[in-house]
Amino acid sequence: MKFSYQKEYDNVFDELVDRGYFEQATDQAELKEKLKNESITFYCGFDATADSLTVGHLIQIMVMMRMQNYGHRPIALLGGGTTMIGDPSGRSDMRMVMTKEKIDHNASCFYKQFTRFLDFGNDDGQAIIANNADWLLNLNFVEFLRDVGSEFLVNEMLKKDAYKNRMEKGLTFFEFSYMLLQSYDFLELFRRYDCRLEIGGSDQWSNIIGGYDLVKKHEGEKVYGMTFKLLTTADGVKMGKSQKGAVWLDEEKTSPYELFQYMRNIDDRDVEKFLLLLTFLPTEECKKLAEAKDAKGINHAKEVLAFEVCKLVHGQEKAKEALAAARALFSGKGDESAMPTTEIEKSSLPMGLLNLLTQVGLAKSNGEARRTIQQGGLSINDQKILDPSFTLTEEIFKDDKIIIKKGKKTYHKVVLK
Repeated sequence: MKFSYQKEYDNVFDELVDRGYFEQATDQAELKEKLKNESITFYCGFDATADSLTVGHLIQIMVMMRMQNYGHRPIALLGGGTTMIGDPSGRSDMRMVMTKEKIDHNASCFYKQFTRFLDFGNDDGQAIIANNADWLLNLNFVEFLRDVGSEFLVNEMLKKDAYKNRMEKGLTFFEFSYMLLQSYDFLELFRRYDCRLEIGGSDQWSNIIGGYDLVKKHEGEKVYGMTFKLLTTADGVKMGKSQKGAVWLDEEKTSPYELFQYMRNIDDRDVEKFLLLLTFLPTEECKKLAEAKDAKGINHAKEVLAFEVCKLVHGQEKAKEALAAARALFSGKGDESAMPTTEIEKSSLPMGLLNLLTQVGLAKSNGEARRTIQQGGLSINDQKILDPSFTLTEEIFKDDKIIIKKGKKTYHKVVLK
């Protein structure tokens, strides 16, 4: 196993409940016994809507890793077919339609990232990679409607949470068919791999139930569904967004240092939850770290969390580098090579400071940037800036670079090109 760890429980179900992953399941008591006494093949689907997974995907990934560690066989299902439509669950607007070439590229990027977390191969217990494009893209429309569509009642589908948010603005038949396709995935994976369990985020419950019912109706066999809590902050906001946008697992899109800092700066209220959900540290160790009441203890717990997440995603060496860089920057002895960096054209100068701060992601708006400056929270090359109308010229850049510091912890290097 890539991330084998000491089991604390006699079955993975109790571990998932105790560490805060579990939301709900079909036939819960029966599923718990199956997971305790048998090796089950299970799957989780990932629509290839971008060329990298994000921090928001870590819950599903951690669950898959934990289940593989207990001897269950994961199927990472790439949505090469379903991404052609896009899941309407939880959305108030229609997803952008993507080309097959772009989807295929994104799916291949996902697969490379999955190999960091799961053991793939042909042996029993090793993970399987599958792509629903293999069976969805060449379906006969009329036959599919007859064999699968006939099992779904429209009036029941319209009650599902997956579609509620779309009803006011209008729901296309294109999107309406998504539940049928995801349900068919479960049936296909059951037939190909004897897959008995589908897992996913809590927003996938309606889609999972569709597949659960479809397998029972067509094959007369017992299968299961299980969902997990979404990765949200103490304020109820989905985790995985920064001021610059999504927090990616691809280091070219979000550097190890940026990921470290993102986790290091979480709300104090989230420390225990994220230690339990996003690390393989023993449960009691996570709770003990989170018991700290003083600033030093809380900061230590956050540093441990950031290191463990960075190690999981990028490996131990890069996690050590990010930790060293973060400590150095915090002490004012920063290693510039670890800083988030933005290049700007010399021809763009002179440039207003407010404009630059929003451009590099240090503020969401000019108003936020102005307040940061007026409150004394910004410096350039160790010189505090108090004038929101400050203009950057080429003379300010030493060796074609400046270091911006926001607050006590956030650094950003801007380089002229």
